[in-house]
Amino acid sequence: MHRLWRAAVNSWNGLRAVVRSEEAFQQEVIVLIIAVPLAYVVATTAWRRLGLVLVIVLIMIVELLNTAIEKFCDHVTPEHDPRIGFIKDLGSAAVGLSLLLAGAVWLLALAERFGLF
Repeated sequence: MHRLWRAAVNSWNGLRAVVRSEEAFQQEVIVLIIAVPLAYVVATTAWRRLGLVLVIVLIMIVELLNTAIEKFCDHVTPEHDPRIGFIKDLGSAAVGLSLLLAGAVWLLALAERFGLF
């Protein structure tokens, strides 16, 4: 039980730290806050609402991993290194793909809601 409690505390501390320090994550929190009630307007079933919210959460998860990669790379070497730049670009690409996925899911849900499908 102690291990579970420590894991929860560490997770909470990580979320607090990223919200305080990362502008991209702050923006994603705002999008999540907007997306939750908007999902009730856009989607007609609980599963669709959940899907709309979870694709936003997926963006946040990928952003957390990307931020961790970037922080670790900066710790390993603060100098410019093309190999480190490539690693950071891969993390950024992962965020970009998660954004495309979320956009596609939301666009499909909106199209369905307004009778385009």
